Amino acid sequence: MSAAVSAALLFAAAPAFAQGVKIGVLNDQSGVYADYGGKWSVEAAKMAIEDFGGSVLGGKIELISADHQNKPDLGSSIARQWYDTDGVDMITELTTSSVALAVHELSKAKKKIDIVVGAATSRITGDSCHPHGFHWAYDTRALAVGTGGALTKAGGDSWFFLTADYAFGYQLEEDTAKIVTASGGKVLGAVKHPLNATDFASFLLQAQASKAKVVGLANAGNDTINSIKQAAEFGITSGGQKLAGLLTTLAEVHGLGLQAGQGLVVTEGYYWDNDAKSREFGERFMKRTGRMPNMIQAGTYSATLSYLKAVKAANSKDADAVARKLKELPVDDFFGQGGKVLANGRMVHDMYLFEVKKPSESKRPFDYYKKLATIPGEQAFFKLEDSGCKL
Repeated sequence: MSAAVSAALLFAAAPAFAQGVKIGVLNDQSGVYADYGGKWSVEAAKMAIEDFGGSVLGGKIELISADHQNKPDLGSSIARQWYDTDGVDMITELTTSSVALAVHELSKAKKKIDIVVGAATSRITGDSCHPHGFHWAYDTRALAVGTGGALTKAGGDSWFFLTADYAFGYQLEEDTAKIVTASGGKVLGAVKHPLNATDFASFLLQAQASKAKVVGLANAGNDTINSIKQAAEFGITSGGQKLAGLLTTLAEVHGLGLQAGQGLVVTEGYYWDNDAKSREFGERFMKRTGRMPNMIQAGTYSATLSYLKAVKAANSKDADAVARKLKELPVDDFFGQGGKVLANGRMVHDMYLFEVKKPSESKRPFDYYKKLATIPGEQAFFKLEDSGCKL
């Protein structure tokens, strides 16, 4: 065999020299969802890269980030530049469903991998699914099954929704309403509010007038914090109605404080004090940031680490090869213990139903939750055949 042929065979069997990969974290870093994900998600992605070893395919793992300001056109523009000019191989986090759906479509067209973590809409792995698109952490279906199903079965059988007026809010309301009615409850009405609202008075008065047992907050971030605080001012909970924070994470509870947040029922895919593995990550994150992670930040770590494992297993950063490995490999980390990825890109893992503690029950900072139930992943998320994905 000639030296030239030997060299050619050797080259074909190995990835191009010092390829590395480039990952982009695209989310809201200055607006209504800045605490919900924000720079804290960027830090979580950095931790995943460090824990992986900092290199893959013989080259360095690079991380860049940007603030999409919750604007789909801006998010798409940044993603396009990252893909076309900056050599980004995968985009993750993608808080805000309207932005996530826009970038998801662009990734489909560009044959690039996106792993949505921060956005909620179940459409990501439903009617908008594509071969290289993935959804980690949670979605509107899982939140609906958790909080919606639990409260309805506990006697909260009439609902009124306060809904953020964009894709995420619509889907969360729709998915929760289906679970409420399937559990024997009824929806008495709903009202939409603009993203990043400051005055919820008229919306809350409509909820109060409905006499619904449960006021479902189909919003997130500062919108959830503000609506809960103003609901207290209007005497909604003291009047006997229960607030359901349909997308409330540890970050929002921290922003509220336990005095205002106590008694809220929430659904998350991670809590730092769940078990030894969760505590280990939470404590490391706390040392770096001064706060405990919520499921978005923990999910961003898991998504980033899983992507890097798939690149290594594929021995390539080709989108087809990596997507196959993402769907083959188990998700074995503190976040998705026993997790698996379906053919539509949905990562299935257990979700948890929590109640926010009273101030007297909390023993240390961020000791905010008591666990009510574990929701098996197979119950929380759509089965593949029910998801609406045509893959």
